[in-house]
Amino acid sequence: MTQSASPFLRLGTRGSPLALAQAHEVRARLAKAHRVEPEAIAIEVITTSGDAEQTRPLADIGGKGLFVKEIEQALMDERIDLAVHSAKDMPGQLPDGLVIAACLPREDPRDAFISPRAKTLAGLAQGAVLGTSSPRRQALVRRMRPDLKVVPLRGNVDTRLEKLKQGEVDATLLAVAGLRRLGRPQVVTSILQIDEFLPAVGQGVIAIQTRAATTRIRNLMAAIDDPVTATALSAERAFLAVLDGSCRTPIAGHARLTAAGLSFRGLVARPDGSAAYETVRRGEALDAEAMGRDAGLELKAKAGDQFFVG
Repeated sequence: MTQSASPFLRLGTRGSPLALAQAHEVRARLAKAHRVEPEAIAIEVITTSGDAEQTRPLADIGGKGLFVKEIEQALMDERIDLAVHSAKDMPGQLPDGLVIAACLPREDPRDAFISPRAKTLAGLAQGAVLGTSSPRRQALVRRMRPDLKVVPLRGNVDTRLEKLKQGEVDATLLAVAGLRRLGRPQVVTSILQIDEFLPAVGQGVIAIQTRAATTRIRNLMAAIDDPVTATALSAERAFLAVLDGSCRTPIAGHARLTAAGLSFRGLVARPDGSAAYETVRRGEALDAEAMGRDAGLELKAKAGDQFFVG
């Protein structure tokens, strides 16, 4: 193993416990792949607009892209060499000059139901309060349980779990992947299956972003890239890119690559859960992006422009 005085790489990340856990996982994989000490890869914590504003719904202040834009700016300013993101936080369109250079193997993409009041979402009492600030989760919950009161619940994982513990809400939903990466799987009450509760695009995926022009760094990232995850994500993000005209429109999409090929399912819904459109695609891995884009165009045509709220 070798170590130099200047950083081998500079890695940018948000400062939440989950973001830091993901950044350390990327650092460990890169250090092992390139035979350097982990400490040779510097981790720079960057506060994003989404982290700074914790009171208002993200949709009211600019959407989920608020968790990545300051980190992307640091990349474009060459203050860091790569950025580590939860792929589900990334908007459908990347800034010019930036690319996703690698994906780590996908964790469980499903959503976890967490409640001291019931074992499942279906088991919650009539009129119970469920907290989530995700438009997708809000819409899907309202479709399944229109009787529930769905309220905003922001903050990092520990903050939301504490609010649940204090009785501010009767239940909440969190990504299984995040809980596992934080070593907190024991807090899960039950898991919502993909067939009944379609995940967010990119859920469970750690995406590593860099500048398109930095061939050296892109080559370094290739050593830790998981092609199965990258293929699935390319289909999901192509779907999102077609539909991502508004941060308020609930969008879900999940692709899975097996020996039989690539399967994809996508959904758009009204925020109140009153209507939704779904589609399914099956094909070859090489056609992943085209499949996702075609699925997005189908739903955009079916739903019509008025469906996508501003």
